Amino acid sequence: MLKTSLQLRMSQQLTMTPQLQQAIRLLQMPAIELQAHINELLESNVMLEADEEADPLTSFESLGAAPHEEASAQPQGDDTEMSSASSETEPEPEPTVEIVDDVWDERSASASDTPYNPEDDDRGQDFSDASTETLQEHLLWQLEMEKLGTRQRDIGRAVIDAINEDGYLIESFADIVATLRPDIEADEDDIDTVLTLVQRFDPAGIGARNLSECVLLQLDRLDPKTAGLALARRIAAQHLELLGQRDPSVLKRMLGISDDDLAQAMSLVRSCHPKPGSLISSSRPEYIVPDVFVRRGSHGWTVEMNPSTQPRVHVNQTYAGMLGGRSPGHATLRAQLQEARWLLKSLEIRQDTLMRVSRSIVERQIAFLEQGDEFMKPMILRDIAESIEMHESTVSRITSGKYMHTPRGVFELRYFFSSHVGGDGDSAETSSTAIRAKIRKLIRDEPPATPLSDSRIAELLSSEGIPVARRTVAKYREAMGIEPSNERKRAMARV
Repeated sequence: MLKTSLQLRMSQQLTMTPQLQQAIRLLQMPAIELQAHINELLESNVMLEADEEADPLTSFESLGAAPHEEASAQPQGDDTEMSSASSETEPEPEPTVEIVDDVWDERSASASDTPYNPEDDDRGQDFSDASTETLQEHLLWQLEMEKLGTRQRDIGRAVIDAINEDGYLIESFADIVATLRPDIEADEDDIDTVLTLVQRFDPAGIGARNLSECVLLQLDRLDPKTAGLALARRIAAQHLELLGQRDPSVLKRMLGISDDDLAQAMSLVRSCHPKPGSLISSSRPEYIVPDVFVRRGSHGWTVEMNPSTQPRVHVNQTYAGMLGGRSPGHATLRAQLQEARWLLKSLEIRQDTLMRVSRSIVERQIAFLEQGDEFMKPMILRDIAESIEMHESTVSRITSGKYMHTPRGVFELRYFFSSHVGGDGDSAETSSTAIRAKIRKLIRDEPPATPLSDSRIAELLSSEGIPVARRTVAKYREAMGIEPSNERKRAMARV
């Protein structure tokens, strides 16, 4: 017979407080998502107030080591600053990493005593181009320009609705007739007549039912006197699959033509776009907003936070002052006040972590910034985590979706992390990014008549102290979208 009993046990359990959960969530938010989150909190929490004043001027604070000492990325306690000592009698200091920082607290989020001067920032504001148009809208606009009756115009709209984003008609005539009923009675001949009209619209090749018809529609736009046009139309209508095999000898024997005639016809066919609908972009352009700016200064490299990505919020002191004392009333407002203070603290942690990680990355990748991809040093999350005394998961979160603007372009912070490839003997390890850059350079400088094979590239890299297998070279080459040596040789022969 079962008996009930009471037992007392002691155990440890990790509990994430709401403050910690919020701090972790804000760490991994990209700049645009963070701004949207802040806007939601501003609407729901009366204790938060947006700072509508201009961004205050930021001040330079040197983070480099003393002359002739190796630059260190280790933080001094919770502070992100490191001193730089120099003397007029001492030699020029080695390049250092500086930081343009802005202290996060309730006072710094309010108006500054120093006004903002737009001449101090030469970065112009980019605005997204909202003048986008879908393929259907583009075709409907051209349909309205035609002198058609109401019935034909309605049939034209149904035909355009049956065209996909690539520009192909994906529905049968019978299906289009069915969609018009019972409002409009039409037969397949009516659909064919209107489709012929739509196929004259821009872009060329629109409304085709297959690739062969798409190419033929585009060839019809050319001058009838174009050399090789008749042969190109024949190839597009009957032998398009053979053209895709990249073996002109079979096509040459089948058609009984010369090399020059075949080259002319193939050039015309290949000039046609296989997906004409993609020429009309239906998506808005996406712009990357960098979180960090990296510049070359007079004494080294400068790391600066992008002020436009830093949310400017502070606690509404008017409302907070009304809650003075320890009276139990206004529990909701007190809770919102506590949430607002947690938010400001989380934003301070986010900015401090992002700056420390960015600074450590720049200190390790100065060779890349100065000389290019071939000098990218191998680096993993653990290297940065140990440098700034944080956990790898924190580094992983802060580098996800964050971008750094450098003289060599805009890169996601994750771009600077790459695996190690051990060197021979005393040679240093090489990053996979540097190996890709070396492979790209070798192929770019190869003799056109005798392209380098993957095995030969592996041998050349090994002679530089980078032991890379042939299959590794092939994997990197394919990832960069570079064809194998035999395909590159055929392409040069066709040219």
